[in-house]
Amino acid sequence: MTAASGTSVPGTVEKPPPLALPPQPRILVVALRRLGDVLFATPLIASLRHAYPAARIDALVFADTAGMLAGNPDLDRVVAMPPARGAAASLALALRLFKRYDLAVSTQSGDRPTVFALLAGRRHVGPIDAGRRGELRRRALTRVVPNQPGLHRLEEMLRLADAIGVARVPRLVCPQGAAPQSFAGGDYAVIHAAPNFTYKRWTREAWRTVAANLAARGLAVLATGGPAPAERAFLDDVWDGMPVRRVDGTLTWPELAALLGQARLYVGPDTSITHLAAASGCPTVALYGPTDPRLWGPVPAAGLERMWDAAGTIQRRGNVWLVQNPLPCLPCQNEGCERHLTSFSRCLDELAPAQVLRALDEALPVAANAAMPVGAVAAGPEVARPGEGRYG
Repeated sequence: MTAASGTSVPGTVEKPPPLALPPQPRILVVALRRLGDVLFATPLIASLRHAYPAARIDALVFADTAGMLAGNPDLDRVVAMPPARGAAASLALALRLFKRYDLAVSTQSGDRPTVFALLAGRRHVGPIDAGRRGELRRRALTRVVPNQPGLHRLEEMLRLADAIGVARVPRLVCPQGAAPQSFAGGDYAVIHAAPNFTYKRWTREAWRTVAANLAARGLAVLATGGPAPAERAFLDDVWDGMPVRRVDGTLTWPELAALLGQARLYVGPDTSITHLAAASGCPTVALYGPTDPRLWGPVPAAGLERMWDAAGTIQRRGNVWLVQNPLPCLPCQNEGCERHLTSFSRCLDELAPAQVLRALDEALPVAANAAMPVGAVAAGPEVARPGEGRYG
């Protein structure tokens, strides 16, 4: 990864001069995707804050992802698109934002985020795809970043900073707030067993083996998860009769980030919670199946100085241990072996608990002997707090 100085590496956009903006510019960052995408937009937001300390910086996100930006010190306001994402709601919001910003940055090449950036900003920057549609956007946007296959999501965001002409800040910024008082100072590990999609799941018995092992080491085991009924039912089955304390569906995003930052260890699959754990500085054991870590691997608290390999038994970067079952087909980037969200994934179904326990053996001594930094808590302007919805 490129350092904050903006040193060039393969895949980096050649940095042009900074855009001509007023001394106190109004800037909008558009991130209209899932929770993980919103978290990965925070290095771009931090880069803008570092370059323009007197700016007013807002973010436009879907309402159900706004909690990921709660307490973010680099933002002044979060503009939440209502849950009803129809044409009428989008039009009303576009009219409210029309040309209010000196600069609008889209973090995606899709139609909706690009149109919002064009409408909201007097100048606009965003990624573009190849083909006729990309060429039209090249002509419409002030500056563009052509999409380059095979780049990590963090690098994609930092290429936007390059295009704007500002220095990179290559760290994720966690939601910020206090941990629940009942967990303050406790010696505990956190397990997140339920990803959003079935094809990213590990097996029931494997999770129970890990939880029992952590409890035998003298750690309290906290089980996180979202509030959705299907997810709660899955966790009811996984944790039935196990010595774990369940907090699924009870914490805000800032509370969860603070809880992770104080944990001795976190174990979870490929999900936004795992990315949050890695960014918080918690020793993180991440279980990856079909997902290519070169594109979506966790970013440690100190940054991702060396890219993840495509596959390996246990890889370590900073405070993160990435565990895979390196079958010949890994990583396939498919939605499981049957190519749909509720598919099974052989690479995860056959991932042995003993392999994950070896990663725990490596991570726990680090947790005991080194105080890891909490991810990206730079001072910033007074922030208008966005809604702190329950995570899921």
